[in-house]
Amino acid sequence: MSEENIFSGLKVVDLSSFVAGPGAAVILSDFGADVVKVEPPQGDAWRHAHRFPPQPLAEDAYQWHLANRNKRSIALDLKNADAAQVLFGLVNWADVLIVNTPHKARKKLGLEYDDVAKWNPRLVYADLTGFGENGPDAGLPGFDITSYWARSGLLSMTRDAGASPTWPVGGSGDNATAMGLYAAITTALYNRERTGKGSYVTTSLLAQGVWSASVSIQAALVGAKLFEHDRAHPFNAGLNVYRAADGTWFVLIVRPNQVAEVAQAIGRPDLLTDPRFSDPATLAANRPQLTAILDETFAAQPMAHWTEVFASIDVTFGAVRSAEEVIIDPQLEANGIVVPLEGAGGKLVSTISNPIQVHGVAKTPARRAPGLGEHNEEVLRELGFDATAIASLRASGAIPDTVKRAA
Repeated sequence: MSEENIFSGLKVVDLSSFVAGPGAAVILSDFGADVVKVEPPQGDAWRHAHRFPPQPLAEDAYQWHLANRNKRSIALDLKNADAAQVLFGLVNWADVLIVNTPHKARKKLGLEYDDVAKWNPRLVYADLTGFGENGPDAGLPGFDITSYWARSGLLSMTRDAGASPTWPVGGSGDNATAMGLYAAITTALYNRERTGKGSYVTTSLLAQGVWSASVSIQAALVGAKLFEHDRAHPFNAGLNVYRAADGTWFVLIVRPNQVAEVAQAIGRPDLLTDPRFSDPATLAANRPQLTAILDETFAAQPMAHWTEVFASIDVTFGAVRSAEEVIIDPQLEANGIVVPLEGAGGKLVSTISNPIQVHGVAKTPARRAPGLGEHNEEVLRELGFDATAIASLRASGAIPDTVKRAA
């Protein structure tokens, strides 16, 4: 391992809220960047999401720590005229600025790229939107469940034929988008190494959703025939979801050259000579019957049995796990997917690392997310504000009188 993290010395100002923008900043912080989180005086609303359903309820602000670990926090009222001097200092200090404020509000605050790039030509300005910068819906508000899931087509594709769309997993599209924004930022940083100039980089929840659904969207672009999955009437009974005796659902993927071996292994060699499945035409006509037979077969034994059977013949399968089951999966700890979290308190003793591993490059240990405005004075002094100037900012209301050390 290298002694220094790859982004040590990189300075990031995170002006974004909720999940996707802050998530990109977390990945930079995992590799050593110094990230300053700028929040309004009342704090980022994501600090309190653990208290409100349909988010999973908990006493600990687990979402906040996940999306803001390793950062420093300053509370700043950007609508206050005196905040402009702090913003000027932050932009000049930063290598990267991450923003997801709606463009209409950005213009009022003087936060558009053209406003701040003239202060710092080496700045990488990372812009995150719901639906993209242009087009008739560019100004619409968007969350991952609307922009990433619904608008991209993903929500329509991830359901069984005839079923209503289900409520997607909150934050999943945000975290996928965070990876895209991180990639845009690091691409721009590489470009800056070559040219010495900063860049305006952007992505959207919609663009990331379409990219995730791109196989099907590309198919639609060429007029391909698209299929809806119907578990009881599948296109291929060997590519389906089944249920074991203990209630565990699992995904099964049987390759054509494995059919005979699978039939033998599951104790149904008779299927190989059954006239209903003997040739492609009769098989196509009798897929529902084959699915029903496999349903009955797999329902006769628990998942542990089928895990042993499938593993012994190298068949691809995947048990459908709940969140409670995922966290005890030994693969997570063995591969550094879940890591210790320092200093959060309560039940928050571990967190989820970003999925990038660069061999020979260390990640920084995960530390608790900051309290609201916890680092106001520390950061302001680094920007050159003395005690008198800081007191003046407090008096004007640009920064709060008190700070909080807990999330």
